[in-house]
Amino acid sequence: MIGLFERLARPLLYALDPEAAHGLAVKTLKFTPRPPLGRDDPRLATRVFGLNFPNPVGIAAGFDKNAEVPDALLRVGFGFVEVGTVTPLPQGGNPRPRLFRLDADAGVINRLGFNSQGADAVLRRLAARAVTTTLASAASRRGRGKGIVGINIGANKDAADRLADYVGLIERFAPVANYVTVNISSPNTPGLRNLQQAAVLGDLLSRVIDARDRVTASAGPTPVLLKIAPDLSLPDLDDVVGIARARRVDGMIVGNTTVTRPRSLRDTETAKQAGGLSGRPLLALANRMLAETYVRVEDAFPLIGAGGIDSGASALQKIRAGASLIQVYSGLVFRGLGLVAEIKGALLRAIEGARQNSFKELIGADAASVTAETWPE
Repeated sequence: MIGLFERLARPLLYALDPEAAHGLAVKTLKFTPRPPLGRDDPRLATRVFGLNFPNPVGIAAGFDKNAEVPDALLRVGFGFVEVGTVTPLPQGGNPRPRLFRLDADAGVINRLGFNSQGADAVLRRLAARAVTTTLASAASRRGRGKGIVGINIGANKDAADRLADYVGLIERFAPVANYVTVNISSPNTPGLRNLQQAAVLGDLLSRVIDARDRVTASAGPTPVLLKIAPDLSLPDLDDVVGIARARRVDGMIVGNTTVTRPRSLRDTETAKQAGGLSGRPLLALANRMLAETYVRVEDAFPLIGAGGIDSGASALQKIRAGASLIQVYSGLVFRGLGLVAEIKGALLRAIEGARQNSFKELIGADAASVTAETWPE
C-alpha cells in the first residue's frame, strides 16, 4: 500500500518546490489513515539508553519539526522518531528559498535556520499524544505515549542566553519525550556551532544534565544526547568526547549536515548554495566522524549514526562504523518510505550471514579500519 501511494505521489512531490513538497508529505501523513505494520522481527530489537527499540531505524530531526506526525511515522515502520528542532519561542527561520535538491548527487542543501512553531505548540502536541495512545505501557503512565519519540532542542537565534534556552527546554520536555537531543551543530544559526568549543560545552552540558536530574523525580529518567557536526577537527572531537564523557551524557548523534562540499559533486551550481549538505554525498565524511567518535567513546555510551543513509548497504556501513541506532531523512527524499523496509531486510540478512541472534555484534566492527582510511574529500 505504501509503495503504491508513493509511486503515485512522487511525481507530484518532485514537481513542487522542495519545501512545499516536504509540507505536503507531512500533511499526507497527518490525514491519510495508515494501519500499523506487523511486528518487527525480534532480531532487530535493541535496548539503548535504557529504552527498548523495536528496530534501530529512526527518522532524524528536521522532518517532523513541530511534532505533527510522530505516531504516523511510527506506524510506517520507524523504530523511533525524533521531532524538532524545537526552539523556546516561535521563529520563522531564514528567508526562502532555503531548501535545495541536488538530484544528480542524491543530496540536499538546507539553510532553514531552526524554523519552529515554538515550545508551547510542540509541548501541547506531545502531551496530547500521550493521552490518546495506549495507557497500559509504563511510558504512557509517565506521560510519554506509546512508541519512542525523542525531541531535538535548539536555542532561538536572538536569545540573550542560549544556554538558558537549552536548560528551559530540558525542564519542559523531559516529562513528554523519551529522550532529548541537544543540538549545537546546525550550521544555519549564526554562532551556534561555537557551543561545541570546549570552553563553552562543559558549562552547557553541566547545566543541561543538572536540569534533567532536577525533574527526574516527576518526569522519570530522560536520556540526554548531544548532536555534533561532522566538520569538527579531530582535536576538537577529542575535547567534545572528553567533555561528554565527563558530564555523563547518555549518548551522541554523529552527525549533522556539513558545510563542506565534496569534490565528487556533479551538481556544482546548486552546490554553491549556502547551508548544510546532507544525503549521499555526506556518507563518507559522516561515517569517518562516527568511527572516530566510536573509538574515542570506548563504550562509555552508545552512538546514533546519521548522514548519507539511502540504502540497506549504507545503513549497514553506519552500524559497522559504530552506530547502535541509525537515523534517515534525506535518503527518503530520493528513495521514499520503502527505504525503511529495505534497511531492515539488509540488517536481517547481515545477522543471518554472521550467524548471530541480533545485529549488536556488528556494531563498530569496522570502526578501526575506517579510521585508518584516507580522509574523505
